[in-house]
Amino acid sequence: MSNLGILYGLGVGPGDPELITVKAFRVIQESPVIAYPKKLKGSKSYAHRIVDVYINPEEKDMLGLVFPMTKDEAVLEREWTKSVELVYEKLQAGKDVAFVTEGDPLLYSTFIHMMKLMQDKHPDVEIRTVPGISSFNGSASRLGIALADGDDRVAIIPAYDNYEAMREAIETHDAVVFIKVAKVIDLMLEVLRDLDLLDKASVVTKVTSDEEIIWDVRELDGVDLEYLTLMVVRK
Repeated sequence: MSNLGILYGLGVGPGDPELITVKAFRVIQESPVIAYPKKLKGSKSYAHRIVDVYINPEEKDMLGLVFPMTKDEAVLEREWTKSVELVYEKLQAGKDVAFVTEGDPLLYSTFIHMMKLMQDKHPDVEIRTVPGISSFNGSASRLGIALADGDDRVAIIPAYDNYEAMREAIETHDAVVFIKVAKVIDLMLEVLRDLDLLDKASVVTKVTSDEEIIWDVRELDGVDLEYLTLMVVRK
């Protein structure tokens, strides 16, 4: 029998602390180590703030991990390896580690890379995931939009700087949730105007959280949006 702890990937929902699952809550309570993405400037990460209400930091080993936003392969390799080894040290001590991530741990999540690296470097570690409510579910609820009915086709797509690809995504689906839309909002507005679908789009930042903003799409030209912003287009 292995004396290693278990690594949990916990989806903690889109922002509202009440939207975590009962299972995620139980794993948080039972795990001695809570791992979370840590910002370099020291402020709490989004996932950390979601679960803050459920954690007494004096009773838990709070393990902040730095995941740099860079394309420098050497920096990424160094920092990711460091984070994996920090987690493994806790697991080696027989402690379960709950890695909290907003949304779902297996959908566009930081935990995916953590899981793959841990499996590669330490295949003896048992890894379990607890699914969470994703931002697109939260957005549908807050906006009152039915994303799919009957045989409707839905897509979840990271928005990027390609007019034709973004246009095709909208034209070939009944509903599209564009994540990471902040960096290309002007291009997306151009696509919507050309398709005469501006009134079919909604944009939300930090959905369901106490910092949520539901934007007026017609007033978004040139606006500097936060990273955790998505667009829902429902024809």
